[in-house]
Amino acid sequence: MIREIFIGSYLSNFSKHKLLYRKIKSITGYTPVRLSCYVQALRHHSVSTTIHSNGSRDSNERLEYLGDSVLNAVIAELLFNRFPYKSEGFLTEMRSKIVSRESLNELAMKIGLNNIVEFDRRAIGFNTKNSIFGNALEAFIGAVFLDRDFHVAKNFIKNKLLLHVDIDKLQNTETNFKGRLIEWAQKNSRALEFECEEITNQRQKIYKIRILLERVMTGEAEHISKKKAEQLASQKACESMGVTL
Repeated sequence: MIREIFIGSYLSNFSKHKLLYRKIKSITGYTPVRLSCYVQALRHHSVSTTIHSNGSRDSNERLEYLGDSVLNAVIAELLFNRFPYKSEGFLTEMRSKIVSRESLNELAMKIGLNNIVEFDRRAIGFNTKNSIFGNALEAFIGAVFLDRDFHVAKNFIKNKLLLHVDIDKLQNTETNFKGRLIEWAQKNSRALEFECEEITNQRQKIYKIRILLERVMTGEAEHISKKKAEQLASQKACESMGVTL
């Protein structure tokens, strides 16, 4: 009986790993060598366990940090070479557009990464789920880097991810609404204020941002990210006032 249970468990794990190998290969174009890197990259903290006395968990957060660094380095080099006469400010803004949480989340879903990320749908809110896949994509890049090397990770980013990014179109896409709004207010000598209210529910902290122009509210938005809430509120303020950016 014990032997039968053991064999059944082994076959189940083998089948599960074989399927994961195939899915990773379909995303990256090659068969992974160190599967454990990818398993961790695809594990959200909502389904992780404590693995160290200091509270460290076996989630994808550390790999997310690593992948973020690799991704930014690759994008920075690509933009530096593609736009040889553009300023540092332009390059920084373009990189921010490409690696924004929304952009990475969309890329993760386009390559099918969202289908293999592990997370507990009951333990997190809907808004949080929107950033899970983008975070997992950064962790996945970190796993590619550890499994192979920087060169392979770079090729994965350029040939598999940026294939879905229209860099020329991004040049004309405004994302820094807050910065543009502040610039407009200063140029026109208008008093601009940002009010922030923190709302905590059972699952997460929500930031509510109100924008006051000459003490009149012109934009309001909520988000789990303070920066995102500021951008959304700024966008609404620009639209309500008819500000041309």
